[in-house]
Amino acid sequence: MMARKLGLLAGGGALPGLIVSHCVQSGRPFFVVALEGQCDPGLTAPIAGQQIPHVSLRIGAAGTAVKHLRREGVEELIMAGTIRRPTLFQLRPDLWTLRFLLRTGGLGGGDDKILTALVGALEGEGFSVVGPERVLPDLLAPSGVFGSVHPDEAAMKDISAGISAALDLGARDIGQATIVRDGVVVALESSAGTDAMLAACAHAPPEVSSGVLVKVAKPGQERRADLPTIGVETVRGAKEAGLRGIAVESGGAIVVGMKEVVAEADARGLFVMGVHVDGE
Repeated sequence: MMARKLGLLAGGGALPGLIVSHCVQSGRPFFVVALEGQCDPGLTAPIAGQQIPHVSLRIGAAGTAVKHLRREGVEELIMAGTIRRPTLFQLRPDLWTLRFLLRTGGLGGGDDKILTALVGALEGEGFSVVGPERVLPDLLAPSGVFGSVHPDEAAMKDISAGISAALDLGARDIGQATIVRDGVVVALESSAGTDAMLAACAHAPPEVSSGVLVKVAKPGQERRADLPTIGVETVRGAKEAGLRGIAVESGGAIVVGMKEVVAEADARGLFVMGVHVDGE
């Protein structure tokens, strides 16, 4: 039995490309909505001579996207990749998007509030919205240490403090990540994202590596969109910030390119691990 046709709403980062490659290799029918100014321009380049079925649209043209997805016979839909929140001027909303914004109170809420409403609206259009791990199960972070570097007792205490701080931050629908050094929260993720938080800490990293990046899902968040995600660039950013390691929620965070992440972390002397989180 052939898998249902998959639609991909593609933002930035490496994750959309992994999904496209999987569909090409597995022969699963798919269609990509490449969000202009958000996704990697190379996402829709041919793979092994195969053209990538797609349309490129601005983020505010959601009504046009829905029409294309219906015309293509898409049944399942994935939202994958990072999205930089646009201004209303950049959004230039079409009628579908404008109605969505009026129903949900606009762009003023937290990411989870907006994404939860968007998932509901897309399902109301007849699509089955699924998480990226439905297509690539190995994306979810396992429990325990991923590589050869292990945290010590001090790092584990920082992780525990970081989980509490990140859950508090997430409960307010602000962010998913925090940085803790010697039991003290030194940075909280904002709407600018994890990379920006790490870059800010890199301006004056400590002489001796200390502290951890902790990234977990928001309590009760919509888990089919915007799960906490790390990749090779996260490891590099953590090293530049003078951190000793990274902890993510096992079963509740995405690791893009596990082999590459482990190799990078081992080479830079950082630990990366999945930890259990009781966030409900």
